[in-house]
Amino acid sequence: MSTPNVTESDSLHRDLEKKSISELLYLMNQEDKKVPLAVESVLPEIETLVSVIVEKMRQGGRLFYIGAGTSGRLGILDASECPPTFGVPHDMVIGIIAGGDSAIRKAVEFAEDSTTQAWIDLKAHDICPKDVVIGIAASGRTPYVVAGLKACRSHGIITGSISCNLDSPVVHNADHPIAVDVGSEFLTGSTRLKSGTAQKLILNMITTTTMIQLGRVQDNKMVDMQLSNNKLVERGIKMLMDFGNISRPDAMALIKTHGSVRGALNSLQ
Repeated sequence: MSTPNVTESDSLHRDLEKKSISELLYLMNQEDKKVPLAVESVLPEIETLVSVIVEKMRQGGRLFYIGAGTSGRLGILDASECPPTFGVPHDMVIGIIAGGDSAIRKAVEFAEDSTTQAWIDLKAHDICPKDVVIGIAASGRTPYVVAGLKACRSHGIITGSISCNLDSPVVHNADHPIAVDVGSEFLTGSTRLKSGTAQKLILNMITTTTMIQLGRVQDNKMVDMQLSNNKLVERGIKMLMDFGNISRPDAMALIKTHGSVRGALNSLQ
């Protein structure tokens, strides 16, 4: 008997075109409330995967995301936020999308159906057994992702996956699968909705927890963030004033001298 494809199952809500704006918003919100509870049920699986990532990164490894469509874009989003948030190198967390960078803004036809391109894309980054690769696919069936995971495992590279079908090819081809059942989408098959939200929550957890474990956070502050705009400079000044119990002019001077919150904090110790 075939396994139900939850991400393609029929919406619980009918005649959407006949509903008012307020009804649509309310019903979508009710569906969205289910997502955090679904993610809570897979916290043990997330913990296991994060533990592996932390261990590999302490050995000099990197984290890769591979995905297509919304899933690929979410991986790229998470990866791109790590350097400014945690001050890590741009090649420490890498997001790869089927179809290449042009697919970030515009869908590339049939890119997700390739069974060879993911490994080619990963090899372009000199992928090796020190690294971890997470395949992101709401359906769990995307050929680009499934084939990429298979290739990684055949080369001794640890794999994880994030999907929204409990029994799918990515689950069976990942060493550390995370499969979260958020139920049918409000708009049948539109996995950019609840499935995408679940994936984003999980990606937030993975990189934030990993970076905390790697010492990239002090107390609850982003002390390694890149001071790349006035808002972040102001945040850094406030951190120094709070941590060091110093005046604003002194904090500003330290930021100017050291160019980073951590550097300024170290000078106070």
